[in-house]
Amino acid sequence: MSSQEHDVIVLGAGPAGEVAAGRLADAGLQVALVEKHLVGGECSFYGCMPSKGLLRPGQALAEARRIPGAAEAVSGSVDAAAVLARRDEIVHGLDDGEQLPWVQDKGIALVRGTGRLDGERTVVVDDGTRLIARRAVLVAVGSRAAMPPIEGLADAVPWTNREITNAHEVPASLLVIGGGPIGTEMAQAWRSLGSEVTILEGSERLLVKEEPFASEQVQDAMAELGVSVRTGVKVARVERDGTSGPVTVELGTGERLTAAELVVAAGRHVPLEELGLETIGVAPDDHGHLAVDDTMRVPGHDWLFAVGDANGRALLTHMGKYQARLAADEILGKPTELLIDRGRSPRVTFTEPQVAAVGYTLAGALDAGIRARAVEVGTSANAGGSFYGRGAVGTARLVIDEDRGLVVGATITGAEIADFLQAATIAVVGEVPLTRLWHAVPVFPTRSELWLQLLEKAGF
Repeated sequence: MSSQEHDVIVLGAGPAGEVAAGRLADAGLQVALVEKHLVGGECSFYGCMPSKGLLRPGQALAEARRIPGAAEAVSGSVDAAAVLARRDEIVHGLDDGEQLPWVQDKGIALVRGTGRLDGERTVVVDDGTRLIARRAVLVAVGSRAAMPPIEGLADAVPWTNREITNAHEVPASLLVIGGGPIGTEMAQAWRSLGSEVTILEGSERLLVKEEPFASEQVQDAMAELGVSVRTGVKVARVERDGTSGPVTVELGTGERLTAAELVVAAGRHVPLEELGLETIGVAPDDHGHLAVDDTMRVPGHDWLFAVGDANGRALLTHMGKYQARLAADEILGKPTELLIDRGRSPRVTFTEPQVAAVGYTLAGALDAGIRARAVEVGTSANAGGSFYGRGAVGTARLVIDEDRGLVVGATITGAEIADFLQAATIAVVGEVPLTRLWHAVPVFPTRSELWLQLLEKAGF
């Protein structure tokens, strides 16, 4: 068994692991990056990137059809073959070769395999290599699709985010279990490519963690696209005809639905059981995550850190990268401060309309004991909005802390509004007083004037 020493060992080369490894290497530390599959991780190959490649063509076509002059030039529908070919370019044919030069350029030692803890500051890779960390071990293993305990589900070989984002043929029909971001995005993407799609959601609405108006607008858009949405339903059992035949889902009411493929988008599972935590006396928390403090350190183990999905605080790629920067700075002895976390994190669901949110929803703020009120305007109800097509669905809402005169939450829905969220995030994280925001003059004619309209609604 070979043995290597490094300053820091990073387990997992997804976005969070990459950021931590790169930041530490840039500071002059010797870093080993352990990855069994693809450098770039779930987001690059099976999540954020391919899903947006699948969604964007249908959304661009919808926008063109809203614009006089462009609408007259549009004929036909989305070219599914071209979309899938572009998706293949985005994921580089599931080859991480183009991800490797930066690893080499930074002097990071890439170790291919699965790493397990084997006592303090020690990682054993499945090829027999023993890695010893002089300073720290950072866990950034990401997550995989969770499988709900539904009778027959595993035997039916359902698709997860990995299969649905990388399918090479358009299924005639899809059943999607889960009406969260993954389920709603993939439902719209594959409907635009020609599949008949039905979403099965146990809660009473889609995107249950977001503002009710966002759920309603997305559900209305689904209906317009021809996606069937069934909320408040329980899946009782699943069966499949052979290994590749149709899949049948039986609901709790006894109703049976059949489709060519079944997609499970009902949460995530972090494979902590594979990490050897028992060798250091650490157990996952009640939610199956590795509990950390605000520096991303595992309490009681000053050398062990966990970032991204592994700690369960905010299962979002950008938040994993944020946490990785904090953890790297803590390892380097720099001052750190966690300013946004958990359910208040900035987030976007890239459906049509898109749903972008940061901070509290109105209900969340009230539950937190904040004397809050909401103001809202139509996202496209200004001069700039007309260029995206008059009548485009969308609402912009600010949640205001009345006592402090601050924005503590924002939700914006509409066509292509994801980039709007950064201004709201700055307002929330920076705790910019409303009296100061009033002077952040938006450019005319842009949809950013919605900020002026929202402040006017707030009483300015």
